[in-house]
Amino acid sequence: MIRLENILTPGRSLVNVPGGSKKRVLEQIAKVIAQDLSDLDSQTIFESLIAREKLGSTGFGNGIAIPHCRMVGCNAPVSAVLRLETPVDFDAIDGAPVDLLFVLLVPEAATDEHLELLRQIASMLDREEVRQRLREAPSNDSLYQVVVDVQNGG
Repeated sequence: MIRLENILTPGRSLVNVPGGSKKRVLEQIAKVIAQDLSDLDSQTIFESLIAREKLGSTGFGNGIAIPHCRMVGCNAPVSAVLRLETPVDFDAIDGAPVDLLFVLLVPEAATDEHLELLRQIASMLDREEVRQRLREAPSNDSLYQVVVDVQNGG
């Protein structure tokens, strides 16, 4: 079974990312992933994430959003986690602004794999103490480490 920590990297775990707007945040995410993966370009990632948001907000409640989409040219699932400097309005279910984002890109042909990953992310973020630890992580590395620890039962 695929695990979140295997598709996330310290380089794609960022704290104090400038917010601004939902669109701006999705642009930032696209740039972070494109810098890391030369075979995907940021404009395509951005457009795919925006298209997915138009179907319905990925704002999950409790200040969390899980932007996700299928991507042409994406060969394996890719994840990123961002904590914003200032929460942004994300049209979330509970109306609360979002400051924690878990991003998931999956290959266009992905089947249940991405549903399993979304489930892992959602069940992790359902826990108040996990959200607290993610919000308190002082650096990119420590943000990544929280995810790894939680995945390993810590």
